[in-house]
Amino acid sequence: MSFTFPTTTLKAALFAAGATLAMSTAAIAQTQWIMASGYPENNFMTQNLREWVKDVEKGTAGKLKITLHTNDSLIKLDSIKSAVQRGQVQGGEIRLGVYGNEDPMYILDGVPFLASTYDDAWKLMEYQHPYFQAVFDKAGMVIAGYQVWPSQGFYTKTPVNTVDDFKGKKIRIYSTATQRMASLLGFNATILPFAEIPQAFSTGLIEALFTSAQTGTDIQAWDNTKHFTNVGAILSKNALIFNKRAFTRLSPAEQKVVTDASDAYSKRSWALSKGAHEEKSAILKKNGMSVSEGPPAVVDAMKKVGVQMAQEWKSTANADAIAVLNLYMASQAKTN
Repeated sequence: MSFTFPTTTLKAALFAAGATLAMSTAAIAQTQWIMASGYPENNFMTQNLREWVKDVEKGTAGKLKITLHTNDSLIKLDSIKSAVQRGQVQGGEIRLGVYGNEDPMYILDGVPFLASTYDDAWKLMEYQHPYFQAVFDKAGMVIAGYQVWPSQGFYTKTPVNTVDDFKGKKIRIYSTATQRMASLLGFNATILPFAEIPQAFSTGLIEALFTSAQTGTDIQAWDNTKHFTNVGAILSKNALIFNKRAFTRLSPAEQKVVTDASDAYSKRSWALSKGAHEEKSAILKKNGMSVSEGPPAVVDAMKKVGVQMAQEWKSTANADAIAVLNLYMASQAKTN
């Protein structure tokens, strides 16, 4: 027995089948990436990362679709690196200073006054990048770009005039380098993730912070402190990383789009960071905080701490890492 479809029905069936096939082919052609970051939407770093997503999706004509989860909503900041390495997510943004126990290179930019201007921070990043590339490649990842934090300072409940004002105070810091710095200055220092700061204040675990004006506004530092003393000693970095298997599955043309967008992301960050310091400092003032530059006595003490920490850093770093520092210092000597 056979059946004959009416002509119009046959055309409709063929059209529907063709449309389904086209949609299926389009779905197969599109690559889906999941990205994770740890900061809120109003943070300039998150905004820069969203621009990176737009650049990639536009440059690949939508063939690479990226879903970005921010503000620790998918993966906690300190766990993003391991999640990317495992392939749990295809990419993410990490704070390099979190991993100082794995390799001293992660905390080199945390040495006070080693690279305390944006130009110096960029130069240090350029010298560090080949080293980081080798480390991440060996671990099955790609490191593609960097963001720089604005100038940092101390958030305290009382004014800062000398280092004596730091003695015994419980401070939250974010890396082994800043922990060492704070301890040498007389603080009782505790490393805590960004998201735990408000609770730490409420439970009395901390009474001060060392961080940027950006972070101060993110966590509404005026709820727990009254003074922001900017010392301009450290411009630490975040990094944009990908799972290596996910990256190599992209076509060469798509890889170039991702790499070019990452270069633009790095350059854009340096510009955004400068603006964020001024903008967020104004917000701190608007909310009743005193904002001032570090007193000479404090700055001088931090410079001495920086010299000591640089020597300590060399004693723990491998030959390749020390070579990076030596190249950077040699370039500084030529500039000066």
